[in-house]
Formats: sequence, C-alpha cells, structure tokens
Amino acid sequence: MHRIHLATAALVASAALAHPASAQLERGTTATIQPGESCPAGMTEVRPGRCQAPEFAPPSIVDYRPESTLVAEEHLVPRAKFPAVDFHGHPGNIVNPEALAELVSAMDELNVGVMIAANNVSGESLVQAVEAIAASPWPDRVRVMTGIDFSDVGPGWAERAVAQLEADAAAGAVAIGEISKSLGLRYRKADGSRLAIDDPDLDPVWEAAGRLGLPVFIHTADPSEFFEPFDNTNERWLELALFPNRRYPQDEFPSFEQLTEERDNLFRRHPNTIFVTAHLGWHAADLGRLGRLMDELPNLYAEIGAVLYDIGRQPRGAHDFFVRYQDRLLFGKDSFQPNEYPYYWRVLETEDDHFDYYRDYHAYWKLYGIGLPDEVLRKLYFENAVRIMPGLPQTGWPDA
Repeated sequence: MHRIHLATAALVASAALAHPASAQLERGTTATIQPGESCPAGMTEVRPGRCQAPEFAPPSIVDYRPESTLVAEEHLVPRAKFPAVDFHGHPGNIVNPEALAELVSAMDELNVGVMIAANNVSGESLVQAVEAIAASPWPDRVRVMTGIDFSDVGPGWAERAVAQLEADAAAGAVAIGEISKSLGLRYRKADGSRLAIDDPDLDPVWEAAGRLGLPVFIHTADPSEFFEPFDNTNERWLELALFPNRRYPQDEFPSFEQLTEERDNLFRRHPNTIFVTAHLGWHAADLGRLGRLMDELPNLYAEIGAVLYDIGRQPRGAHDFFVRYQDRLLFGKDSFQPNEYPYYWRVLETEDDHFDYYRDYHAYWKLYGIGLPDEVLRKLYFENAVRIMPGLPQTGWPDA
C-alpha cells in the first residue's frame, strides 16, 4: 500500500490540474487529510480523513455515464397543462409562410399558445415580421419584440433611439428585447469607453419604454460560474471547456457582481418601467437573492428560460419561490427546440424524482418536479404575460 504526505499530495494535485492525464496514481495509493482539506487529485475520501486512489483509471467527465437504478414513478408531460406564452422565443424565420406553419404546428403539439420572438429586430425588419404574422392564418399565435442598437452611444443617440422605439411600438412591437448580454460586456460608447448597463445616456430610452407601456426584457451577464476561475472546482467546467467564448477572465471583463449591480441600479432608477430579467437574472442558484431584489423592486419580473437545471435540483425551495412570487414570473424557453419543452412541463407540473436533464454539459445532476398548483401554473404560463403586455391577445385564454 502506497502512502503520500500532504506536501506530496499538493504537488500531485497541482500537476493534475496542468496535466490531467498524469494524475493517475499507482493502485492503492492513499493520503491522510485534515478536517476541511480536500483529497489530492486522483483520489477520493473513502473514510474520514483518508483518501485513496481507485484501482482502475477513472473515466473522463464526458465518458462517465452512470445508469440510475432508482425505481420511481414517471409522469411524462408532452403538453403544457395550460396554454403557455413563450416570453423568450427565438423561433427562426417567421416571415417565411412555410416556416411559420411549421412553428405553429410545433406549438400546437406542445400547447404553446403564443410565441414571442425576442430576436432584437427593429425598423423595416420588424414591420415585415408583423405584417407576415397578420397576413397568416395564425395572426394571434406570434408576437414580436423590438430591439435597440447600442452602437456609438453619445450625443444625439438617445433622440434617434427613442424615435425608432416609438415607430416600432406603433408598428406592433409588444416589448423591448432581448437586450443582449453585450450591454455591459462588449458595447463601447462613441468615445471608446465601456457602455455600462446603467449609463445615464440610456435613460431616455428606458423612460420611453415606460411611457409606451413596453416591458424591457434584458439578459445581463451569464451564469456566475462563467466569471469564476476555470478549474476543477467549477461546476460548469465541461461547458466552459466546450465553449471558450463563455469564459470571462477577470482581466478582460467586468465581474458578475459589477454587471448585476449595474443592472439593478437600472431597475431602481426607472420605477415606472417594467423590466423582465432573463434567465431568472442568473440567480436561479440563489433564489433568496432574487427574491430580495423582487421584494425591493415592484417593477421587476423574471423569466425562467435556460435555467431549468437549477430550478429542478431544488424542488422544495423552487416550489416555495414560485408560489411566493407567482405574480412576477414568466415562462420562457430561449432556444426553440420542441423536444426540450416537455422537460419544463415535467419539472413545473409533476413531483417526479431524479430524472435526466436534456444537456449534460449544463448539469451533471438530475432533475426533480416542483409540483406547482394550477393557480401558479396559470400565472406562470400565460396570465402574467397577458397582464403586463397589452399587445398580446387578451381573449381566448382558459377561464379560471
């Protein structure tokens, strides 16, 4: 039996981070650790304070695919219980009649009542989309958000942006968005400085949104893990290894905390404008934080797209959060992949245990149903969206 001391263990761990292939230790190697310390790379804690290397070379993170032996009830949900407004849609070419027909057919199968295209379009492109929808056999099934061009913010920019916003609202836009994460991360002002999310030069646009009754749908930053060190402690390691453009090194980008502080300042400064923070504000792993923010800001709503992996791993906490803030939450999916919607229905509507998520690079853990009551589902799926957006169909929804 081979043993190593902590000093040697630290060297092994350091080498393993730089050269993972070299981390395989000789069979039976053990190490002793103190309370609060972690095992060296290539080992796991087999008894309190005692670490050991496995007998065989471990599989890689992409090859380890354990099959659960848990026997539990399964309630697949191919259709939403109530017709849903997808507040965060990216449905593709809705101007093309054939593509629009395919979209509506998929929506019918899923029980998505209205798809809101959050593709940040404006001007003539928005007019074409609105006219194509109105001329189709499904004039009440799709709505369109307008966008904002944040290029070269400076003198004269606000006047032009507000005029375009007014024109887009008159053309039929139902909201503003999706304001992309580039605001705060990548946009530059006319003078070359970073365009902060709460830059005062943008204020006239947010005020106009409130005056026009257009909710502002804003995606700020990305998951907080994307801003953290890219190492073996990062629970999104696989995703960051697959998509290097999702890594935000501290020496190149503002921090997650700086970006969310700027965002929250924006919400505070415009209390008469409704803001909808995308992806639960990237606070789905800390719902208490989001709840405190919503308690402070009655003009703030949140959309649930692309964070199902965090909702479904905390069924009791998520259930209680959704019940408490049932008047402020909106359903959204983000990427339009019809076969992924039933995972949302199952998490939201059932109390199923321990089932797979649809993308393992987002989450290596299992999902659990949070079992929302019908009253909450109705608000989440369609009632809240219809209430805050007069541009949505106001009739034709299920009676209470």
